[in-house]
Amino acid sequence: MTVARHRTAVTQPRRRVLPRPAVVFVAVALMLFSCLLVVDGLARSQVGVDAVAEDTAPGATDGVPAAITDGGPVIDARGATPASARMPAKTISLTFDDGPDPTWTPRVLEVLRRHQVPATFFVVGSNAARHPELLRDIRAAGSEVGLHTFTHPDLSQASDLRIDRELTETQLVIEGALGESSYLLRPPYSSTADAVTADALRSFTAAGRDGYVTVLSDTDSRDWERPGVEAIVRNSVPANGAGGIVLLHDGGGDRSQTVAALDRLIPQLQAQGYRFVTPEVAVGLPADNRPVSTADQLAGSTLIGLVAVAGVVVDALTWLLVVVGVLVVLRLVLMLVVAVRHHRERHRPGFSWGPPVTAPVSVIVPAYNEKENIAATVRSLVASEHPVEVIVVDDGSTDGTAEIVEAVVSDQRLPRVRVIRQANGGKPAALNTGIAAARHELIVMIDGDTVFEPTTVGRLVQPFADPAVGAVAGNAKVAGQAPGKIWSGLLARWQHIEYVMGFNVDRRVYDVLRCMPTVPGAIGAFRRRVLLAAGGVSDDTLAEDTDLTMAVCRSGWRVVYEDSARAWTEAPATLPQLWRQRYRWSYGTMQSMWKHRRAVLESGASGRLGRAGLAHLAVFQVLLPLLAPLVDIFLVYGLLFLDPVTTLVAWSTVLGLQLAAGVIAFRLEREPLGVLWLLPLKQIVYRQLMYAVLIRSVVTAVGGIRLGWQKLRRVGGLEVHLQEPAVFPTPPDAPEAPRSRLVVLSRR
Repeated sequence: MTVARHRTAVTQPRRRVLPRPAVVFVAVALMLFSCLLVVDGLARSQVGVDAVAEDTAPGATDGVPAAITDGGPVIDARGATPASARMPAKTISLTFDDGPDPTWTPRVLEVLRRHQVPATFFVVGSNAARHPELLRDIRAAGSEVGLHTFTHPDLSQASDLRIDRELTETQLVIEGALGESSYLLRPPYSSTADAVTADALRSFTAAGRDGYVTVLSDTDSRDWERPGVEAIVRNSVPANGAGGIVLLHDGGGDRSQTVAALDRLIPQLQAQGYRFVTPEVAVGLPADNRPVSTADQLAGSTLIGLVAVAGVVVDALTWLLVVVGVLVVLRLVLMLVVAVRHHRERHRPGFSWGPPVTAPVSVIVPAYNEKENIAATVRSLVASEHPVEVIVVDDGSTDGTAEIVEAVVSDQRLPRVRVIRQANGGKPAALNTGIAAARHELIVMIDGDTVFEPTTVGRLVQPFADPAVGAVAGNAKVAGQAPGKIWSGLLARWQHIEYVMGFNVDRRVYDVLRCMPTVPGAIGAFRRRVLLAAGGVSDDTLAEDTDLTMAVCRSGWRVVYEDSARAWTEAPATLPQLWRQRYRWSYGTMQSMWKHRRAVLESGASGRLGRAGLAHLAVFQVLLPLLAPLVDIFLVYGLLFLDPVTTLVAWSTVLGLQLAAGVIAFRLEREPLGVLWLLPLKQIVYRQLMYAVLIRSVVTAVGGIRLGWQKLRRVGGLEVHLQEPAVFPTPPDAPEAPRSRLVVLSRR
């Protein structure tokens, strides 16, 4: 992975005329994947399951010629005037709808072969595309193939364009599988000739213009009702020795009764002198299933191949999604169990890190163009109940940040506040300057857009009573919203949910497992000697806080989480600002993981970080989130092509689990639950942005692209979180910590 060097300053980007290659690649990949989903969805849509034709409404047959309603089941509408034909006496055509089915079609063919009887299989194109070998089996058994549309719609309610598409797609599948065509059509939900409506006749005429002859039925076995073998046989025998086209099914459900009835029906009718032929032979039409050109067969084979590829891809992703879902749910449960354990342990009566820590603390505030919030930040620090010195390192600000601090110090006579100015060198350089200037052994780092509560510093440093603790992560919370900005208010609340349900729960678990990967830059505390041993704050990555924390963990020090030490930090107020912040976080975290990758192979505390902390980040913060969009994609897929009720129930169940987890997480933080009503909307909008950020970061990392620091525009408003101090405590005289030999590098 390429290591990115950055500046705090923002340079004006050049105007980009063409989209980035990564954007084009992702867009094309999404388009191809969407096409595969549509193809697979059409091929798998749940159609033809025991379909029942609707009863003909009174007057629906008005305008239909008597030649049709009083005629036979074979209707030829290819000419100017539709004509029909009846089956001759003692002549039977067996027809099967809604297949081919890999279970029932072979069993039907076995019965037909045994009795040497042909039949006509009106196939659903979506089923045939998934099982083209069954079409070849049908032809090899001496039967023929007709069309039953591609997705089984009611053609009487379809437009001419839809009718043409349904028949064309099904014809392509037949041509690809057999190298033959068919001109016989049975519309779904069709009934007998006397029930043909004006709308149905219109669809027959539209199909006739494309060269299709409609084959209805006049003897309905009603096998779709599963009335029993005896009833199916009885329903399939024409009255008084008349001929008939018998309607049966080889797909769309359990057809065991159909197979058993067929094995009894054929010998019974043969014994009565019936002959079995196909419909077109019975009424004197040309033979069906005639050869097609090589080009037509190739086009059909391409469609079948596309359906096969789509099926493999969707099946693989479905199983992958199941695995991801199980892992995510297990992680969610385990994380909450461990987080609750952490909370109970830290808040049980009598818990203590050791003797109270009262030593003064150096608070370092790196600041670059923080005029909106820097005054509130400094005032919150000097209001601390714990003795502190405040060091504001102005990193080449151009908006008067340093002057604002100096004015606040002068006007309010704030003791122990220093301002250090330096040329712009980046946040790590500013922090290193502050570390070198700090007088005390305990150092707190805070961003220039953050405010502390009066008790925060004191609570943050108490874990240092344990000599094994080298760093402490505080509890960062999202501060308010931009005045009058509804959208920024939503973003703030979504980020608040994310901080409570995500970051803080994770830190509790990392604390228990002793593999904390990040002490947040907004609120963190370190021992000076730990920072010096780590070489100060590195600018090797864009996530200097994560990089530093991992280095501390690898050196053997314990890093803990103190949930009672709270800080309020300004959240990005717009989607572009949120994108820039999370892009930097995500990319910087991956840089840090790559930099410390050798920890996976090491022993002791370093190995624990590598095999627990880094592994968790890699799996649950990078790999699985890359697959998480499948949840939303398959939600749309299920609503369009599967049972929408089942799909919504499954999605709602997952959302319910997340809501329950949110309630637990908010209870641990003692936060009001009212904001959780935004969780469903967060899943639809906010989560998609996080997916896009992660995908973009991965593409950037894989491509080895250098990414610059992305400074956010501040809007201010942190004053509402300030608590008025009583009297600023004057710190007791304490010996200064030895001056650091840390070398501060300013990148120009």
